[in-house]
Amino acid sequence: MLKVLKNRFEQGCKTSKYPQVNVELPPRYRGLPIIDQQAPDELAVRCSEACPEDALDATQKTLDLARCTFCGICEDLSEGKFVSFTQNFELATADREHLVTDGSLPDLAAHSKQHFKKLFGRSLQLRQVSAAGCNACEADLNVLATPFFDLARFGINFVASPRHADGIVVTGPISRNMKAALLSTYEAMPAPKVVIAVGNCPISGGVFRGSPEIADGLESLLPVDLFIPGCPPHPMTNLHALLSFFK
Repeated sequence: MLKVLKNRFEQGCKTSKYPQVNVELPPRYRGLPIIDQQAPDELAVRCSEACPEDALDATQKTLDLARCTFCGICEDLSEGKFVSFTQNFELATADREHLVTDGSLPDLAAHSKQHFKKLFGRSLQLRQVSAAGCNACEADLNVLATPFFDLARFGINFVASPRHADGIVVTGPISRNMKAALLSTYEAMPAPKVVIAVGNCPISGGVFRGSPEIADGLESLLPVDLFIPGCPPHPMTNLHALLSFFK
């Protein structure tokens, strides 16, 4: 016991002070993209044609965060004159349509204050369902339980049974084989309940979009309350979304 206490004293506190203190991610991190509306039309068209996920709309000069894989091709091609990625990891929205953006997103906390903050108070239990995911989004959700992020200190926990859950967190493109299991999990949760889509796959189909083997987005099956885009979303993106939406 003394050795354990000595070890903890030597290591100190490893938990992030976020949200009291802002977190600065490494320079190579690509966060919220900013679209220059004054960029030449021909440059916008060139970037749109090069986008592997058809996330860019050259006419409206917007980018769909639910399709974007943050590969950076558009930024490199335009040398930052049309699309430039910031280090802002606050990407979540309450409405799918807001993910189609030129770089501005509505205040998530203001929306949730009217709908969810009073409802769930200081405790939120979530059941995660991997609906044929590649395990990238799942891995970045798992690290929220590590000492650095320590999601439980905010009263948010992942539980084993949907009957103990207030909400369901869905990752993956929702294959035909996982559709029934996902719907059964949702039905097993007591009301009121929330649905959270994490990653581009459950929101838009991601890189599997258009395949007959997957659902046409989670919204086609369940009412989605929170959209967290990314491929995968950074753990800080997930943490910010959960805290802004529920705390």
